[in-house]
Amino acid sequence: MDYDLKIRGGTIFDGTGRPGFQGDLAIKSGKVTALGVARGQAARTIDAAGLAVAPGFVDIHTHFDAQILWDRMLTISPWHGVTSVVFGNCGFGVAPTRPEHRGLIMRTLEKVEGMSLDALEGGLGYDWPFQTFPEYLDALEHRGAAINFGALIGHTPVRLYVMGEASMERAATEAEVAQMRAIVRQALEAGAVGFATSKAFTHIGYLGKPVPSRLADWNEIETLTSTLGESGRGIVEVTPGAGLMYDEFAQIVRGNGRPITFAMVTGAGGPGAHRKGMEKAHELIAQGLPLVPQVIGRPVVNEVCFKDPFVFENMDFFRPVSEAPDPKAKMRVYADAAFRRTFKEHVAAGRGPLGQRWNYDQTWITNCPTQPQYEGRTLAEVMRETGKDAVDLTLDLAIASRLEARFLMSLFNNDEAEVAQLLTDRATVMGLSDAGAHMSQLCDACSYTHLLGHWVREKSLVPIEEAVRMITSRPAEVFGLKDRGVLKVGAPADVTVFDPATVGASRLRRVHDLPRNAARLVADAIGVELVVVNGVPIREHGRDVVDPQGPLPGKLLRAGAAA
Repeated sequence: MDYDLKIRGGTIFDGTGRPGFQGDLAIKSGKVTALGVARGQAARTIDAAGLAVAPGFVDIHTHFDAQILWDRMLTISPWHGVTSVVFGNCGFGVAPTRPEHRGLIMRTLEKVEGMSLDALEGGLGYDWPFQTFPEYLDALEHRGAAINFGALIGHTPVRLYVMGEASMERAATEAEVAQMRAIVRQALEAGAVGFATSKAFTHIGYLGKPVPSRLADWNEIETLTSTLGESGRGIVEVTPGAGLMYDEFAQIVRGNGRPITFAMVTGAGGPGAHRKGMEKAHELIAQGLPLVPQVIGRPVVNEVCFKDPFVFENMDFFRPVSEAPDPKAKMRVYADAAFRRTFKEHVAAGRGPLGQRWNYDQTWITNCPTQPQYEGRTLAEVMRETGKDAVDLTLDLAIASRLEARFLMSLFNNDEAEVAQLLTDRATVMGLSDAGAHMSQLCDACSYTHLLGHWVREKSLVPIEEAVRMITSRPAEVFGLKDRGVLKVGAPADVTVFDPATVGASRLRRVHDLPRNAARLVADAIGVELVVVNGVPIREHGRDVVDPQGPLPGKLLRAGAAA
């Protein structure tokens, strides 16, 4: 046969932003061999009439570092057309990790990324096939995955590896910084896509302590990021915070010449803060500095359970909650009058979830075993009905349900006009899905199908060819993922076929499919008809068509490229 697979008669969007054109796409030995006109016979032909044929989507902001070790399918990203991911964002990860720190790193992920410790222990155990970052990449490459993946080297595991628990208490010594520098350099040589760190005050780890990267001083950050300049490749990914904002971004980029990317959402930092941030970013970009704000086209929502109240734990008075050994101990803290009084004072001062004003009209009671009549209603409605304020109402419901009650809070990106400005700014890049993290609290792994359905079809914000570019070649280019995100002859055949008339994401639903039956939120994909990775179909008509236990086509993207 001339081809292994022919996708016939679809409208091809090649990922560059050029208008679509009708034609065929042919694949042989994992590569695109014909585009537009594909004469010859194929072992299999798929009719794509009326459908869009695009490069596989590229998600640069995920947290699959742990999940990939028990879920080689990397669900749910491929459901939504994603064929390449990058994890290790925000400075988190599982490598390097010494054997004696495995429990601590899992507890850190539990707190800061909203992962179930039970699921982590069930999925990872304590006998890992790696300690160093190069060993981690080798282990992942040996195991294989359904989709392509690259990894950033995370500041938090590096710091913990060198300093132990002191990494959460103090600045590093000169000798410790030198050790960390050697580890980052080794990781880049082994194929890390870049280096990631966080100074975000919301990133609270085990026992309510700051995650290790937050204790790094400027010398440490500057020294570690300098390794990228020496290697001449890689990206710096940052979750900003005090001591690591625009002035520091500029210093890093001027020092190493490598691009830096960071989160940008609306509603964070007060009214208009994102506009000021974008103005500053544009000012620095105009000076020739490669700064790339990451954005997402969905409201950032968290389904909060006071068993693991991530969105409140950045406040010091929540420390006893973070340190409580079990739900009963947490409930005693929540019942304490002094705790509630302090909580109310913070809320009254506008310091609610993640330090933002608590919008009761944008908070819904999603699960309430003891008062099911409240489910689906806003907190504001039930506050008026009961005469209780937000703190008493939520904590009373939480305690009555033994901390099973859940509250959906829309935190950022609530103003669509402002979100549209970020999405259409050519300086930004689509990211921030957080796929693989906060699974019991949110699910934004569906952000790309949401873009195509909501912003393209329903809102007509951007033409479809531009939206495809935004989720394919643009993120691949920013993160240095070579030969991904475009359809061209000779390129790896990563392809997503979708129906422009129906594509989108379903409402969230809760499932119990993590190790030890732990729960997570998922969104189903609508209108994604075919997902191909390196020439191999992995999903068709919303179903997996490869054996999760058998050979899988995904490739490790060492330094952004498959071997």
